[in-house]
Amino acid sequence: MKKNKNIIQIAKQTILEESKAIANLINFLDFDFENAVNFILNLKGRVIVTGIGKSANIATKIVATLNSTGTPAIFMHAADAIHGDLGNILKDDVVICISKSGNTPEIKILVPFIKNNGNKIIAITGNKDSFLGKQANFVLNTFVEKEACPNNLAPTSSTTAQLVMGDALAIALLEVKDFKSNDFAKFHPGGALGKKLYLKVRNLIEDNAIPKVNYEATIKEVILNISEKRLGATVVLKNNIIIGIITDGDIRRMLKDNIDFETLKAKDIMSINPKTIHIDAMAVDALAKMEKNNISQIVVTENDTYKGIVHIHELLKEGII
Repeated sequence: MKKNKNIIQIAKQTILEESKAIANLINFLDFDFENAVNFILNLKGRVIVTGIGKSANIATKIVATLNSTGTPAIFMHAADAIHGDLGNILKDDVVICISKSGNTPEIKILVPFIKNNGNKIIAITGNKDSFLGKQANFVLNTFVEKEACPNNLAPTSSTTAQLVMGDALAIALLEVKDFKSNDFAKFHPGGALGKKLYLKVRNLIEDNAIPKVNYEATIKEVILNISEKRLGATVVLKNNIIIGIITDGDIRRMLKDNIDFETLKAKDIMSINPKTIHIDAMAVDALAKMEKNNISQIVVTENDTYKGIVHIHELLKEGII
């Protein structure tokens, strides 16, 4: 083991080498990339992504990205393909082959079978003059000067370049198809990301109590209502119209100021014109409005009718924050 190595400097150099490799990909983008995107856009079938070794690992991530952005894709390991999995490829599919050298034995066996089946091939390779490069219908060049590995052996810069080229392909398809956040939500229903895209205010309040008091309510009635409903606030109504809100903070401030609250009514301590949000608004929009106004609760309405309160703790519980 070599001593006195600057570990941070090694990490910085690795990142620098790979960032150079990525930046250089811009120079390789040509009509083949554009034509590949247009071909996939008009595809009746799926995108089959294949590779061997580390390229196979990259292929699985590209498949995941394509699927999540609205382009149906499946992974097929190149070694498995030549041992029976070629049946995965249907007549309307296109095959993306990933290989740094473009000359691996598995690729040399696989490519002719794909072509004989009548399927088009998109190559992601670092060698345009390789067997794969020459046989493919479209070539996406991911050439790198050297790997980040000091021995120029371990796939590092090359696999990063493959990954970025795959991302560029997926995002180009997304943009041209005008794939919106609502479309994205269809493929990401789980986790915090999914909830940000589909969870509505309506979903947050459907099981909640609805704290409310009449504007003539006593302070005792206000305190009991806030405590009972457990949302940290209550809405003040007059003839079923929202005229204000009282939070537990308002109650604390009132007590701190030593005000004789025995004769006070809800209308005397409420904050007027409370911030509201429509029941069908996105939960993430409720969060944005609460953060903008530095408040912990927001009043929910529908056609100017009071429907409930959303507390910031509910957004925390749902993972929106």
